[in-house]
Amino acid sequence: MSTLATEQVERLLSLREMVDECLASHLAAAREQGDGEVVDLAEHVLLSGGKRLRPLLVLLAYQAAGGKHPEDVLPLALAFELIHTATLVHDDMNDEADQRRGRTTVHLLAGSAKAIITGDWLFVQGFGLGGRYDEGVVSIMARSCSDIAVSEFLQLDHIDDLTTSPEDYLDIVRGKTAGPFAAGCQAAALVAGRSAEDAEHFRTFGEELGVAFQLVDDLLDLRGSPDMGKPRGVDVVEGKMTLPLIHALTLSHGAERERLATLLSSFKEADWPELMDLLHRSSSLEYAEVLVDLHLERAGAALQRVGAGPAVPLMLDMLREVGERTR
Repeated sequence: MSTLATEQVERLLSLREMVDECLASHLAAAREQGDGEVVDLAEHVLLSGGKRLRPLLVLLAYQAAGGKHPEDVLPLALAFELIHTATLVHDDMNDEADQRRGRTTVHLLAGSAKAIITGDWLFVQGFGLGGRYDEGVVSIMARSCSDIAVSEFLQLDHIDDLTTSPEDYLDIVRGKTAGPFAAGCQAAALVAGRSAEDAEHFRTFGEELGVAFQLVDDLLDLRGSPDMGKPRGVDVVEGKMTLPLIHALTLSHGAERERLATLLSSFKEADWPELMDLLHRSSSLEYAEVLVDLHLERAGAALQRVGAGPAVPLMLDMLREVGERTR
């Protein structure tokens, strides 16, 4: 059951609607300027739904940091969503995905060349908005984007790599998923006028939340969930080494480890019961759940050190919501 009260849910919905409206307005302005088909393709993926977690976190972190004028941070929130969407377009090409949020992926809709350009256009739009801020904020955004690219390389290098370590996994997650969360919260605190030291605590909140969020996605990929927006086991089929799999490979020995390695190397739908049985034997799903709780606890502690105002309880409840996705 959701831990968010009706009033909190309505507040989040209101913020999400504001973000959606601003994104639609941004696309409309670009279309009026003559950007044409690339706007149509960007709109296809950008306005297809999604949790809008990144822009919501930017807006809430700004308020928790004492910011009083949401319009001052709104372009930054939109920038992070545009950049995130750009990575989705490119990721879908790399993963040869058919659908994103229930819609045909851009590369299948318009071809790989136009999908690459659409992703590039979204990146440029994001930096066009984020570039309005001072050098410190822009540097945080740029570093975050660089880290995403580095992490994508790492992930590609570890596809089907059964020797992938937990440290390798965390390096990938901190750059690809947690990094944008961390950068958005840190930058929002700076826009609100907080010190660099305080902004680091907001960064820690975002990073710990991002790691927990990815761990939850790992678990849902194995267990299946309607809110994933994709079938169960996509990561397994694509050879991505998620933490439950890494943990099981590390703890399993002898014939069990050999069988697990064989399953992962040539996985088929019929192998699901056996794979899940091996994961349960090594308590790998439970291990990931413990880590989810640990990272969420760290996120909450960091926020409570420096956050203030009505946004803080809402952000803490969001942490509980993330933890409950696997329960």
